[in-house]
Amino acid sequence: MMQLNQDSELNSPQGKPKPGRSHLVIAMIEVRRISLVVLLTLLVLLAVTFFLGRVMPTDPVLALIGEQADESTYQMVYEQLGLDRPLIVQFGIYVKDIATGNFGIALTTGNPVIVDIRRVLPATIELATLSLILGVIAGVPLGIIAAVKRNSAWDHGVRFFSLLGHSIPNFWLCMMALVVFYAILGWIGGSGRVSIFYIDTVDPVTGSILIDSILARNWDVLGNALRHVVMPALILASGSMAFISRMTRSFMLEQLSQEYVITARVKGLSRMQVVHHAFRNIKVQLLTIIILSYGGLLDGAVLTETVFAWPGFGQYLTAGLMNNDMNAVLACVLLVGVIFVSLNLFADALYRVLDPRTR
Repeated sequence: MMQLNQDSELNSPQGKPKPGRSHLVIAMIEVRRISLVVLLTLLVLLAVTFFLGRVMPTDPVLALIGEQADESTYQMVYEQLGLDRPLIVQFGIYVKDIATGNFGIALTTGNPVIVDIRRVLPATIELATLSLILGVIAGVPLGIIAAVKRNSAWDHGVRFFSLLGHSIPNFWLCMMALVVFYAILGWIGGSGRVSIFYIDTVDPVTGSILIDSILARNWDVLGNALRHVVMPALILASGSMAFISRMTRSFMLEQLSQEYVITARVKGLSRMQVVHHAFRNIKVQLLTIIILSYGGLLDGAVLTETVFAWPGFGQYLTAGLMNNDMNAVLACVLLVGVIFVSLNLFADALYRVLDPRTR
């Protein structure tokens, strides 16, 4: 009798788990899993950057005090940096400093590394964002056209140019662009974000010279900045355009071969209507690809910024490598890793939100 009562309680509406509660439990488990993965990834990234700094053939003490310092000064600085302690203790101090935003002092500028990164990162974000916009504007329509006109001259042309975008090195394109469009034709600005006459003529409100010049209503600076940014942005966008166009073509071909597309054609829908319905079904995948390609633009901006003397994150990293400034180099490597992890997490979360099939 008691067993019968227990079974009836379990089978009663009160004994059944509530749908909202079960979804909450699943969400909490998913959040814990993602948090664990992120923590482990960041810990591995910290370990890699830490041991990379220890195996580099550079003496951090000599980099600070110079080669002319005596032995007592060397030993004092050596102990101040904590290099006389065990590696595991040094790693713990390193993690603590990173957690508090202490990346050390940059040897090339004499400023805290975090201050330098805040100064140069907006320029790279501006260049990468503009390049992504150009890549999307060109890549998505080209991919759609190549898929709709499969095996046509349009398709072969898009695939050829996407292959060129992946194959030609950016630094070669940058050099050729400076020679042809700046030195010979004079169509674009030279190195830097603006000409020397316009440096520090607008207040750095956002860090983006384009936005700041618009806010200041200084149209001369805006025009000069556009002449300087257009060529590095186009070159940097060539890689993202190639990648986005190829992925768009692949996604569209998959959708155009589905049964609902065949049914729509049989019912008499126009080609534009069919393409519209097919494109709606790839928007989530395409948005994920675009977000991930943004991280590649931030990483690929190193060579472009170096050739065009663009005062951004890539040029700062290159200067740190050339001057054996390990504090700046390790901070930049760590920041790139954090950006990639963040973009991957954001893309994954967005995919789950927009696509109900993945929930």
